[in-house]
Amino acid sequence: MASIAGAGSSKSSIEKELKPVAEKGSSDRQLANELRHINGESQESDSALTRHLLRKVDLRMSILVLIYVMNQIDRNNAAAARLAGFEEDLGLVGSQFPTILAVYLVGYIIMQVPSNMFLNHVQKPSIYLPGTMFVWGVISCLTGITQNFTGAALCRFFLGFVEAAFFPGALLLMSRWYKRDELGLRTSILFCGLLISIAFGNLIASGILANMHMVLGHASWRWLYFIEGAITCAIAIVAIFILPDFPENSSSWLTPEEQSLAMRRMREDAMSQVGEHNVSGKEGFKQAVKDWKVWWLTFTYGIIFVATSYVLYLPTLAATLGFNPTISLVLCAPPSMFGAVTAFFHARHSDRTQERYWHIALPFMVAIIGHIIVISTMNPAARYFGFFLVGQSPGGLICFVAWITNSFPESSAKRAVALGIISSVSQLGGIMGSFLYPVNWGPSYRISFVLNIVASALVVALCYFFRYHLSKLNQKAEEEERTRGQLEPGYRYLL
Repeated sequence: MASIAGAGSSKSSIEKELKPVAEKGSSDRQLANELRHINGESQESDSALTRHLLRKVDLRMSILVLIYVMNQIDRNNAAAARLAGFEEDLGLVGSQFPTILAVYLVGYIIMQVPSNMFLNHVQKPSIYLPGTMFVWGVISCLTGITQNFTGAALCRFFLGFVEAAFFPGALLLMSRWYKRDELGLRTSILFCGLLISIAFGNLIASGILANMHMVLGHASWRWLYFIEGAITCAIAIVAIFILPDFPENSSSWLTPEEQSLAMRRMREDAMSQVGEHNVSGKEGFKQAVKDWKVWWLTFTYGIIFVATSYVLYLPTLAATLGFNPTISLVLCAPPSMFGAVTAFFHARHSDRTQERYWHIALPFMVAIIGHIIVISTMNPAARYFGFFLVGQSPGGLICFVAWITNSFPESSAKRAVALGIISSVSQLGGIMGSFLYPVNWGPSYRISFVLNIVASALVVALCYFFRYHLSKLNQKAEEEERTRGQLEPGYRYLL
């Protein structure tokens, strides 16, 4: 009995000792559940704040599309002016008209890299980009008072010099606000401004050229420059109050929580990237110049400009269908709008699938089919259908630009220089494209379209090699992480 009582006493003693432990275990489990609940609420709160932040940023960034529309209208309105006596009034002969188109790109090439380095230094895109826009609007107006080849060429040179600030600057600005899986869609929306400018720019030009001839004694093509330049200046003034600066300088329109989240998102997106992130502009320049990817993408981008050079002469090509200048300009709109719509959904799908190469290659393959149709016949309906197939190729261009921004995960300084180099030096392809449609090759322009086909095929091949190289870099990074025992995957290039 005594032993039983002793056993009972021992059991009671053990139960007393275990009770606090059990209570502690229960308390720990409760604390863990509470922490998970709090963490879940925190993640849900962050997700809601992120959506709200992106809505605010998207709303302000939308002004970039309008700026890009005017950028392209002021850049390409010479093609429309050509149908209204531009060459005759200025006494242009021989290759002087394509020279006027090409000299724009000389100024464009000179300024892009210094402009992006300066923008990355001053950190004020809300002032810098609209300021340059106002200046190029004034230059566009001045083009309307030129009287000869020299005056027009000078205006075009300085127009390119000033407009060079916008596109690489816009890409740099977006790369400082959006994560890499968000950039493709936003880049596609920005690039839709290019296609919209072709469509509506030619529609606006058709109205001005048809109704403003000799008003106040000025030819209609001069009014085209006056009106479109004035619109550009007005939009530039409005843009100063809308366009955002970089996240660290945006406390005036973001709450402290939103600003902190915006900067944290960019740090998290770059946390697994290789290299020093806070480097000087000089060091960023050195890194960019030494990276062969910069020069490979530059060459590929230049070939893309050759492949899509038909854009510069779309009104001229539409005139080969046999209609008057006004109808020819109107006919430019549907293929361009078709290209804008397909490009948007094409780039959106590229973003969702996180795939780049095939989204670049397929549009250029379809464009090759379109070029073959245009080469094969002078039938207006068949050629116009070919224009639609050719006109969707900018969808590949948009995905290519998104691929560029995803391919330099290192410092912001390096990315700024890389974007400037690629965007500027590649314009040499644009200069070549400016001379691709001489009058003596018309009205069929078969040789021009054959060169476009060769360039499109080369783009597909160059991008395939780049994809192959990036896949090897991804495999190497994966092997290094496995060797280190790193469980969290680092940065991976999109393929």
